[in-house]
Amino acid sequence: MSNHRRRFFIPMVIIIVVIATIAVIMWFKPNKAITETIQTRPLNSKNDSTQKLSHIANGIKPAAPSHTRFTTGLENLPRSLQGTDVDGEIIIDENQKLVVTEGLRRLFDYFLSALGEENEATIYARVKSYIRSHTPEPAASQAITIFNEYIAYLKAIPDIQKRYGNLQLQATQNGELDLNMAAQQKQDVAKLRQQHFAQETIAAFFGAEDDYDDYSIAMITMHKDPLLSAEQKAAAQQDYISRMPNNATKANIQQQANLSELITRTEQLKAKGATPDELYNIRRELVGAAAAGRLAQVDKEDANFDQRFNQYQAQKQQLLSQSAGNTQIQSQINQLEQQLFSDTERKRLAGYAAIQQQTSP
Repeated sequence: MSNHRRRFFIPMVIIIVVIATIAVIMWFKPNKAITETIQTRPLNSKNDSTQKLSHIANGIKPAAPSHTRFTTGLENLPRSLQGTDVDGEIIIDENQKLVVTEGLRRLFDYFLSALGEENEATIYARVKSYIRSHTPEPAASQAITIFNEYIAYLKAIPDIQKRYGNLQLQATQNGELDLNMAAQQKQDVAKLRQQHFAQETIAAFFGAEDDYDDYSIAMITMHKDPLLSAEQKAAAQQDYISRMPNNATKANIQQQANLSELITRTEQLKAKGATPDELYNIRRELVGAAAAGRLAQVDKEDANFDQRFNQYQAQKQQLLSQSAGNTQIQSQINQLEQQLFSDTERKRLAGYAAIQQQTSP
């Protein structure tokens, strides 16, 4: 779809703004590659490609012997990891004890992403060697213990997936999201985590995604409330965000809330014939001067394209009215397209014209 036809989508944008709010939150949500898809949580199953990891992880046996010998854990990496930097981190304090962070989970997920290319014993040996070659004691043993706990957690998650997956799928197919079921599933996952991890590990590994889940559920509940006006919903959203802890999660959610509001308010102002200065001011308020400037440039490009397209349509209709089906006429139309549009723009003309026709009153 051409980027030059935003103003024809005003009704559509307003209708889908609630869905866009939730969807864009999911887009920016941090990637917890393995367990998010294992859980099949309805609010943030972002990466379907990791579904196979859950099935393979279910068969991991950390204690299995391996004849593979590693020094650093990075020898003979599987193809999917070759040429990549190790994701994640191992942080220790002044006493050489482990400081558990979300980055440690990313480190585990980095190596576990090769499951299928390597067997479970090799993966375990590789992670253990990497930790010991990069980490002093007692932090190294602490990290390996948490890795064992993480594997056990991954093996247990599919039971919850099986328990809730079909029920939630049925509710979704009926056009609704069962928030009570989602809340119960979230509680069961929380209990499972408590069985496998210390509280500090739970907070470090899953705190951010829990914040996103809570926010998503709150927003869905709010937007389903027929007694709230659009202004009240917007105010409630900002109130919720303001009460969140000041961290990266809050910053990302605020950014996406601003983006959603920007889309809505921009289209409303354009529908009312707002001036470029009025659009710039509201954009600067929501996304800053730099982004507002870039959007103003896009508006100029849109207006330029609109002018050229209207000219093209008028001349094209005039040519077609002269002699329909004449090959010479088609040649003149092709020449007109080349004069008015770039190669990229010409590829979009047919779809652009169809959209314009559908959205015209």
